[in-house]
Amino acid sequence: MVLIEKEVIDMEQNIWLIVPVLLPILGGLLSFLLGRREVDQKKKNIYIVFIAVAECLSMIPCFLTEHELMLWKLTETLPVYFRIDLTGRIFAGLILMVFTLVSIYALDYMSGDSHEMFFFGWYLMVEGILIGLCFAGNLVTYYLFFELMTLTSVPLILHDLTHQAIMAALKYLFYSVAGGFAALFGIFILSQYGGLGNFRAGGILDASAVQGHGQLYLTAVFLMILGFGTKAGMFPMHSWLPAAHPVAPAPASAVLSGIITKMGVLGILRSVYYVAGPESLRGSWVQYLWILLSLITVFMGSMMAYREPVMKRRLAYSTVSQVSYILFGLSLFNRVAFVGAILHVVFHSLVKDTLFLNVGAIIHQTGKTRINQLRGIGKSMPVTIWCFTLVSVTLIGIPPTSGFLSKWNLCAGALESEVGVFSWIGPVVLLVSALLTAGYLLPVTMNGFFPGVFYNYSKSEKKEPSWLMLVPMVLLTALAVILGIFPGMILDSVRILSESLL
Repeated sequence: MVLIEKEVIDMEQNIWLIVPVLLPILGGLLSFLLGRREVDQKKKNIYIVFIAVAECLSMIPCFLTEHELMLWKLTETLPVYFRIDLTGRIFAGLILMVFTLVSIYALDYMSGDSHEMFFFGWYLMVEGILIGLCFAGNLVTYYLFFELMTLTSVPLILHDLTHQAIMAALKYLFYSVAGGFAALFGIFILSQYGGLGNFRAGGILDASAVQGHGQLYLTAVFLMILGFGTKAGMFPMHSWLPAAHPVAPAPASAVLSGIITKMGVLGILRSVYYVAGPESLRGSWVQYLWILLSLITVFMGSMMAYREPVMKRRLAYSTVSQVSYILFGLSLFNRVAFVGAILHVVFHSLVKDTLFLNVGAIIHQTGKTRINQLRGIGKSMPVTIWCFTLVSVTLIGIPPTSGFLSKWNLCAGALESEVGVFSWIGPVVLLVSALLTAGYLLPVTMNGFFPGVFYNYSKSEKKEPSWLMLVPMVLLTALAVILGIFPGMILDSVRILSESLL
């Protein structure tokens, strides 16, 4: 992903931009029809792989240069508009990679489920809508696709139709709607100052437009941070995550944690860096309250994960903590911290997707869901637990893995930021969180590979999942580790992005 000079092109020639959005949506709708018919499992798998490959091919032109497309106008002043920029390409590339690998994993994980094709139907629709979020060129378009993302992702949590799944889906929906209304209220206020224009690096609002309305303007921006932050799991709107993850299928948990939470991050990034402008918020109560909430979430999420005995809930609380690392980096308005935040978007997604796929494989093969049931699991599922171990080390931030690179930049950026006591409190909280991360992840490895002298080794039998589940886990693990050693192109792209915004 490199920044390329924008070509001057007629927007009407870019109608192909809707293909990566519509293709998975239409593919998902067709999956519903297939779910009502008796279709051979092999044909189902071929169909899902075909949609995944076609989506990858349709996205190739989007990574080559910047394009824009006017879709339609809600009113004369409210256009629904696509524009691909470097930020959109980074997030869209992440979505494409994760959804493709997780869909391969899901071919075996969901095999035999009576609602398998209905799961894939919603799964594919969510992918198309997420790509639309990355392409959104203004707040109106972003908010439209943001709400569609909420509605289409609810069935992924609801999939098993148990009482617990229904209650978790309702909780996710209520929190998302509340966050959406907060963001919408902020958008309404900013619309009075020209906040509905097309995204522009550094912000689109004119300082003279908000002069005399400073507190109202700041309140509007904070409502948008809080609203979009709900999807990112920021305190105090975080509790949908530990409710949703234990009941959702593992592939759904992976994309909920690894990708959908990042759409809350993208919403905040667009609101602050492309609409309001970071300079208008620097030193304000909004910046300091945002920093405070993000650090509270980092520490609280790690503590809750450390105390949680159910594996998927433990990973959910971990997501609450780790996504707020990103929000902390964005709130500092510092280039180094910004680089760390965007790198952590990518690296956390790779790690957390792998962890949820690991745990999903354990549940699929053994039915075990609690930490105290996993003693000796490394003897029967060595590849799965090795993947778990390597990405756990990455999430802790041990060099030379990718997590070290992002967290180093976050701490270095905090220390050189002019945010008072938060310049040193921030790195301290991140360090404590890293220690807690080691405390809630590494015991699985230690007890899994070294169960102790009282463990009955003779009863250990291989229970590794099929290659369809193993290959995505191994590839994601390899990327999480190797990108820390050879960050290359992604690091260059993020640095270019930081220079354009700060």
